[in-house]
Amino acid sequence: MKIAVIGANGQLGTDLMKVLKQGHEVIGLTHKDVEVTDPNSFSVLREQHPDVIVNTAAFHKVDQCEDEPLKAFSVNAIGARNIAAISKELGAVTVYISTDYVFDGAKKEPYTEDDFPAPLNTYGISKLAGEIYTRQNHRHYIFRVASLFGVAGASGKGGNFVETMISKAQKNEPISVVDDMWMSPTYTFDVANIIKAVLESKMPFGVYHATNDGCCTWFQFAKEIFNILGLTPSLTPIKTEQLPMKAKRPMFSALESVKLPRYGIQPRDWKQALREYLIAKGHLSK
Repeated sequence: MKIAVIGANGQLGTDLMKVLKQGHEVIGLTHKDVEVTDPNSFSVLREQHPDVIVNTAAFHKVDQCEDEPLKAFSVNAIGARNIAAISKELGAVTVYISTDYVFDGAKKEPYTEDDFPAPLNTYGISKLAGEIYTRQNHRHYIFRVASLFGVAGASGKGGNFVETMISKAQKNEPISVVDDMWMSPTYTFDVANIIKAVLESKMPFGVYHATNDGCCTWFQFAKEIFNILGLTPSLTPIKTEQLPMKAKRPMFSALESVKLPRYGIQPRDWKQALREYLIAKGHLSK
């Protein structure tokens, strides 16, 4: 397959490039090459004529989305619409990366692909709109991911939660982390492998949850990071309401897939993925 990856230098995009290059022709496109909000920048897609267009471009600063809803919808929704349109024009498959924040957290147990979305904040609403626009190309895959950590780090956020925790511990800073917000920690390398497997197996088009197995609170996640590395910082659990956050977050947004196991894809446990990430980053020897 000839696969174009938009956002090739991002946290997920970097791993997608690495993983998809094994067996496929991959075209890495950065923000300089393609601006998803501007169809006039799509000439490279028409020239390359890929079989699959993977759109990882996103405005994902959750609190900032509340202040800049037009930007959030421009990138996350209209951008998705534009990529669906060019994919349809080229006869290509569209791959859209969505989020656990399309859910409100009221279920109190992991959400599956069959659950009805009900986002609480501008970011989640804009990503759900992006999912709906993506469906305009019937040949589409929507992958919902969550709480990502990857070797490249998130360009828009400056690193990721794991690196932030390690940095604070190394500086002997007191650390406070919420212990009432549940999610699915997910290694971008594993997401990339899931996407590759789905594309290669030509699985039915639609929505898939692509996270590591299991869930925890952010506090439990931090605790596991320190446990694996043998670090003993001052770590205190706090309530979400103690944090100054503009956007309302779902208190339980863990995801699980009922669809992937049907096709022989079983995501590995998040603790195992975390350990491998720490080895890949050089924080831990094998």
